[in-house]
Amino acid sequence: MKTIILQIGGMTCSACSSGLEKYLNKQKGIEKATINLILQTATIEYQGISLKTIEEYIEQAGFKSEGEFKSITKKETTKQEMLRLIFMGILLVSLVLITKATNIPYLKGLNQNAYIWISLGISLLFLAYGFSLLKSGWKNLLHKMPTMDSLVFLSVFFSFSYSLYSTIEIFLGNIEKTNHLYFEAVCMVLYFVKIGKFLENKSKDKTKDAIQELVSVTPTHAYKKEGEKIVKVDMDEIKENDRLFARPGEKIAVDGIVLSGKSHVDESFITGESKPVLKEKGSKVLAGAMNYDGGIEYLAKKIGKSSTISEIVTLVVEATNTKTKTQKLADKLSSYFVPFLLLFAFLVCGFQLLAKVQVSEVFLHFITIFVVACPCSLGLAVPLAVVVATNKCAKKGLFIRKSEVLEKAEKIDTLVLDKTGTLTYGKINVCKVYNYLSIKESDLLNLVANLEELSTHPIKSAFPIKKQLPVTDFQNYEGKGISGKIGNNTYYLGNKKLVEERKCKEMHEQDYEELLHLGCTIIYVLEQDHVIGLIGVKDIVRENTKEIIEKIKKESIELIMLTGDNEFAAHQIAKELGIEKVKANCQPKEKAKYIKTLEEENHKVMMVGDGLNDAPALVHASIGVSIKEGTDVAVNASSVILMNNNLENLLDLLHTSKKAVKIMKQNIFLAMIYNIIMLPIAVEIIPFPIQINPSIGSIAMVGSSLLVIGNALRVSKE
Repeated sequence: MKTIILQIGGMTCSACSSGLEKYLNKQKGIEKATINLILQTATIEYQGISLKTIEEYIEQAGFKSEGEFKSITKKETTKQEMLRLIFMGILLVSLVLITKATNIPYLKGLNQNAYIWISLGISLLFLAYGFSLLKSGWKNLLHKMPTMDSLVFLSVFFSFSYSLYSTIEIFLGNIEKTNHLYFEAVCMVLYFVKIGKFLENKSKDKTKDAIQELVSVTPTHAYKKEGEKIVKVDMDEIKENDRLFARPGEKIAVDGIVLSGKSHVDESFITGESKPVLKEKGSKVLAGAMNYDGGIEYLAKKIGKSSTISEIVTLVVEATNTKTKTQKLADKLSSYFVPFLLLFAFLVCGFQLLAKVQVSEVFLHFITIFVVACPCSLGLAVPLAVVVATNKCAKKGLFIRKSEVLEKAEKIDTLVLDKTGTLTYGKINVCKVYNYLSIKESDLLNLVANLEELSTHPIKSAFPIKKQLPVTDFQNYEGKGISGKIGNNTYYLGNKKLVEERKCKEMHEQDYEELLHLGCTIIYVLEQDHVIGLIGVKDIVRENTKEIIEKIKKESIELIMLTGDNEFAAHQIAKELGIEKVKANCQPKEKAKYIKTLEEENHKVMMVGDGLNDAPALVHASIGVSIKEGTDVAVNASSVILMNNNLENLLDLLHTSKKAVKIMKQNIFLAMIYNIIMLPIAVEIIPFPIQINPSIGSIAMVGSSLLVIGNALRVSKE
């Protein structure tokens, strides 16, 4: 199955996005389609069809594919649009003044015919100004997917048509039709809908700008080392394994590995870590990071789409393209609301005609219903809050892969933490060695280092290679250890479980106990089925972890350490950090089973891990969080990536999710209550001091959208 993110043109409201989503999900070859109204994108999972076929489906639904999503560059609002809005506003004020000319001395000289011609001329200009809205509304009606634009189209069409009919009647001598001219209403509806769109788009642009900031941190050029010369090159000239150079005050051009030099680098734009990080030979550097105090030469590794920055932008976009339960509810309400509104309008007007209400009054109610109840605010209620929340988390170094995480995080009651590489740095040092061979201790450690080099476990960092040895037939035993052949002998490295499986006679229990009491993680070294060494290694707890654990406890969240390490070492770290519940000696399957059991007991679990052995458990948790320094498998199995390895950011996720979900629900309530109140007022079922005509209805509609937008933006505030 393939997945593609397409940029979509022609979407203006939630009914558009939900209508397109429904249409695409019915088409052959499309497994799943998710539409993002804010970013104007469609994430489509498909198989057995081509991109051209997908784009044809989109066109059939009345929209346009603008190609594969690459970056957020298209602005919804421009200076020209603002100027047009101002000019049309002046025209609208002029029309209102002309309509009320009898009360304005310098306009009293205009005759009735002049009023009509000027009103007709200005309304024609407004029809041209709002043509894209009207065209979209008409097309969506033809495709049996009525949207907000369809409601605007109907209200404008009937208002203008009836006004045109009244104009002809007036010229034929029917003076009574003077009171049945709605040119002013046509203009006001289109103008205030345009204002609403402009303000909504301004909000969308702010959101896009926040995501675009991630892309704009990368420089436009780099300095490439060619022999002894350093040459300035454009970004598209850089290839993998090129040798690049960054001087103090310059930005790193692409992701790479430092070859020489030493410098402090600011990576806060990705990791949220405020302190500059020291980079030296072998360190990884990220595109866009600011180099402070030294020159460094680095090897280009990840370029273009494969760079960390590009991956992050894709993650954020994909997260906003997924939908929370609240969003799905809003979409469902919106998809039903427009057809309901059409039915409501025809039924109300039918009853009023039967009750012999004046045709002009019935007609006014008919138009007002369409204007006053457009579900613009319902369409913005949830997606805007989701985009603001995911962007806020991104700035803290938390990258959410699915927006549903926001809803799940609010309900988390259990936090399960891996030990090595999560609670600790994973920077392990050799504490003590028991050597049962006649060879030197350094040779034993070098043998272990060569075997560990092929492992993915963080423990390998404790064993630097002194002399390279050829290793063949390498094997990994999940949760137990590894093996490999050096020369004619097969060696095994692992824990006590591996030794017991090999049925070794001499377990060296006394030495094992000694290493346990030192708080070490213990590695058995076996040659065939004989123990030839015992190595104790110790890890270092991450800075401020104890304080962070205390803060998490105050959130009434149960903390559990889940590790493959031995009981003694695990309990020592747990005691130091104040974690009361520990489950040690767990293989990957046991970790996954434990998480699954917690979930079946109705716990909402967040699991944090970094290793290959954590991946199954991350998948089974309500929310799987991977440490960025972890293995690719762990990162791919998680729903949240913690870029800066700072566990305190988990609290930011919990707090942001609670606020975001609360605001989503508030927005749906505000959008729905507005329509529930305004519809009966519009048809005068509920008395109101002012008659709600199409002009006032369009202003009220804009007001409801602004209320929802303002509320959604509160998510970004601390």
